[in-house]
Amino acid sequence: MRPTPYRALSVGLLAAATALLFFAWLADEILKGGTRRFDDAVRQLLHQHASPALTAAMRAASFIGSPAFLIPMGILVVALYLRQGRPLAARLFVITVLGGEVLDQVLKLAFHRTRPAAFFGMPEPLGYSFPSGHALAACAFYGVVAAFAATRTESRVWRWVYRIAAATLIAIIGISRIYLGVHYPSDVLGGYAAALGWVFTVATVRRWMRRASARALFPA
Repeated sequence: MRPTPYRALSVGLLAAATALLFFAWLADEILKGGTRRFDDAVRQLLHQHASPALTAAMRAASFIGSPAFLIPMGILVVALYLRQGRPLAARLFVITVLGGEVLDQVLKLAFHRTRPAAFFGMPEPLGYSFPSGHALAACAFYGVVAAFAATRTESRVWRWVYRIAAATLIAIIGISRIYLGVHYPSDVLGGYAAALGWVFTVATVRRWMRRASARALFPA
C-alpha cells in the first residue's frame, strides 16, 4: 500500500527537517571540537583492521563515489530516462545531483575544515573536509536512482531491494573515505545529512507542485 499524497508530503517535510536539524547540530559540535574523540576512535578502529585486500576494496568503493565515475554514469542515467520517455525523471535527477554538488561546495567553503592525515599513502584531496563530497554525492545519486526504480514497480519486495541496495552502497562509500583516512567520520555523517535534507526537500517540492497542478486542473 502506497502512502497517501498528504501523508507523503508530511513524511517528506519531516524527513527533510530532521536531516537539516541533525546537520546543524553536528556542524555545531564540530566547530566546538565535540566530535574529536568520536572521529579519532572510529578512524583508529577502522585502521586497525586494515589489510591489502580490504584497502583495494575500499579504493574501489571510493572510486564509485567519485566524480570520475559518477559524471559518466550520470550521463548514462539521463540518457536512459530520456530513452524511456521519462523527461521529468531526467530533469529531477539532474536537479538533485547538480544541486547536491553545489550544496557540497558551499558548505565546504562555509566551514573550512582541514582534512585529516590520509592513510596508505593516499594523496590529500583538494578542498576542505566537511562535509564529505563523496558521501553527499553518493547519497544523492544512488538514492534518487533507487527511488525512481522503486516507483516503477508494484512489488513491495523489489522496492525494498532497491532501497537496501542503495543504502548499502552509500554506506560502503562513506566507510571507504574514513578507512582511507581522507575524511573524518563526522564529515561522512554530515554529507549524508546534507544530502538527505536536499533530496527530501526536492521530493517534497515536487509532490507539492503536482498537487497544486492537479487542483488547478480539477478544482474541488
